[in-house]
Order: sequence, then C-alpha cells, then structure tokens
Amino acid sequence: MIQPKINQIILKTISILYIILFVYTASSKLINIDQFYYQIEEFPFISRLGIWITWGIPIIEILIAGLFLFPKYVLTALYASFSLMSLFTVYIFIVLIFGDNIPCSCGGVISTMGWREHILFNCVFILFSLIGILLIKFRNKHLLNKNTT
Repeated sequence: MIQPKINQIILKTISILYIILFVYTASSKLINIDQFYYQIEEFPFISRLGIWITWGIPIIEILIAGLFLFPKYVLTALYASFSLMSLFTVYIFIVLIFGDNIPCSCGGVISTMGWREHILFNCVFILFSLIGILLIKFRNKHLLNKNTT
C-alpha cells in the first residue's frame, strides 16, 4: 500500500499535469478557433458536427481542469479525463484506419507530434488517470476499513 503522503503527491502531480494539458490545449484551440474549426471540418465522421466540436471540446477541457481544483471533484475529473483521452485515442485509431492525411487539430506544441507519438502521449495520460482513480479508490477503501475497525 502506498503511504498517504506519497499518494497525495502522486494525485496532486497527476491533477497538475491534467490542468496544464487541458488549459493549454483549450487555450490554443480558442486562440486559433478558425483554424481549429477548419481542421475539424476536414475530419471524417465528425465534420457535420464541426461547430459543436469546435466550441465543445475546449469548454469541456476547461471544465475538467476546473474540477481538478476542488478535492471533492478530483475523482470525477479523473473519470472525465480518462473518458475524454480514451475517446480522443480511439478516434485517432479510427481516423488512421479509415482516413487519409488528417491534420492534427490539437493545440500548440502537441499538434507537432506525429500520430504514433500522439497515441503514446494520450496513452500515458490515460494511464495517469487510471493511476489516480485507483489511488483514490484504495485510499477511500483504506479509510472506510480504518473507520469500521
């Protein structure tokens, strides 16, 4: 079992990394909203939802980043992050299988990654969210057991 202090440090680190990631990518998308919209319009399967996705993704990213700021909602933020990053990753796989020459619609430096690096990057963040979820679940279980004995 991980010590409570180490558990907290790991959770804080994961939270900070997700806040940085989501605020950075959302800001990049919003600053270059026209370019982001054009790139979404180029994607197969989702182009007809372009305007919703163009505004929806950055808003969702900012909302999730905000959830990380409140200890009460960190578990919710981790589940949301896991879901969003998994959705992005599955979509990348689908696009790579069925699409041709699809531009990356991610924000900032992340858009300079190749698709393999992007998938690896996403998988690392998916792993971070899983680790965070497990740490909170184990902590809560440990606290529950401690209070009942």
